[in-house]
Amino acid sequence: MKKYISIISSLLLVVVLFSSCEDKKFQTYIANVPVYMTYDDLRKAVKVEDPTPMLEPGKIYFKDNYIFINEYMKGIHVIDISDPSTPTAIAFINIPGNVDMAIKDNILYADSYVDLVLIDVSNPLQAIEVNRIDSILSYTLPPYDFDYPLAQIDNKEGVVTEWLIEEYKQEINYNPYPWGVYYEYDMISSKAPTRNVVSGGGDSYGVGGSMARFSTYDQYLYMLEESSKLKVIDISDIDAPEVTYDKYVGWGLETMFIYDDYMYLGATTGLHILDLEYPDNPIKTAEYSHVTSCDPVVVSGNTAYVTLRSGNMCGGTADLLDVIDVSNKSNPYRIASYTMNEPYGLGISGTTLFICQGDNGLVVYDATNNLSIKNNKLAEFPDIHATDVIPLDTLLFTIGEDGFYIYDYSDVEDIVFLSEIKVAE
Repeated sequence: MKKYISIISSLLLVVVLFSSCEDKKFQTYIANVPVYMTYDDLRKAVKVEDPTPMLEPGKIYFKDNYIFINEYMKGIHVIDISDPSTPTAIAFINIPGNVDMAIKDNILYADSYVDLVLIDVSNPLQAIEVNRIDSILSYTLPPYDFDYPLAQIDNKEGVVTEWLIEEYKQEINYNPYPWGVYYEYDMISSKAPTRNVVSGGGDSYGVGGSMARFSTYDQYLYMLEESSKLKVIDISDIDAPEVTYDKYVGWGLETMFIYDDYMYLGATTGLHILDLEYPDNPIKTAEYSHVTSCDPVVVSGNTAYVTLRSGNMCGGTADLLDVIDVSNKSNPYRIASYTMNEPYGLGISGTTLFICQGDNGLVVYDATNNLSIKNNKLAEFPDIHATDVIPLDTLLFTIGEDGFYIYDYSDVEDIVFLSEIKVAE
């Protein structure tokens, strides 16, 4: 043993004596190599273009007679639904790095990598950027191939728009405490791949689905960031928006739903309830914990409906619908739980509950009796892919990997398919 220690000590001494004198050392390997867009180019990129085919639809939002559909990390499709039986794509708003959106009055608030962009959409065919808050959001990365390491990222070069799988040469750095070789990587989080009922404004506010991370209320824009923080921005003056709140709320935050002057945040480990009596400074009233899982939430009356999905980056093994009594905002509790089949987003209209089930389509229940929801199935649409819904008046707007669908549910006993816009082959 003493001989072994002596050898190691001798080797370390060699490193001490000669490492500072040697030339820099490099290692070459196959990696995700970043492709950058400069900040100057990013901040000149927002523009209206002719309609383009949907390829990777994400979040969905309704305002007036238009549906806004996010094209993941690319921008927003604008769909005219004045005739729901014939939805028409009329424009595409190019917004690099866009994932989330919300609308108040005629201003669209959209993320664009690290920036928040304000776009006047009073005439979507002539949508124009009216303001931008630079570098208000965290530096995020597009999805990458987990089979290969990330090459070193320099956020001074700009934002990463895509990756090339190719040979990469990187300097090896020596660190004397502890002895050994390590690689320097910037630890930058990858952005995780919206019916919010909001009060106080008639037609001033749009409506999002249950997967929303942005929402508007009163004179404020709310944004979830870094899976743990809530940002509140005073947008009463669009020429001078101001951050009023930027705090840690809880870990694993995913979705936001505002209802009856309260904010409900779905997280991987539970449901957070925040009081909006002072909308510039939300106050947490309670946290309901559940098994680890992805969980969008919607609320009607004194009941919150939460879907829990397993087999994804959120972790967990449960596929459930939890029904939670939120009549006491300081003490929510579960009143029922149902096994589901890969549930995603959901929507509630009166007592009609719509649940998206990914590859398993859309299922509709009568939730009049929360203790027997699974016994009261109204309809099922298994032939579509469904990730989120917006139920509005008598129309249901559904989005999924294969396209956008509109249904008429004026008669819940006879829900009628009206139209679709399919994802391009």
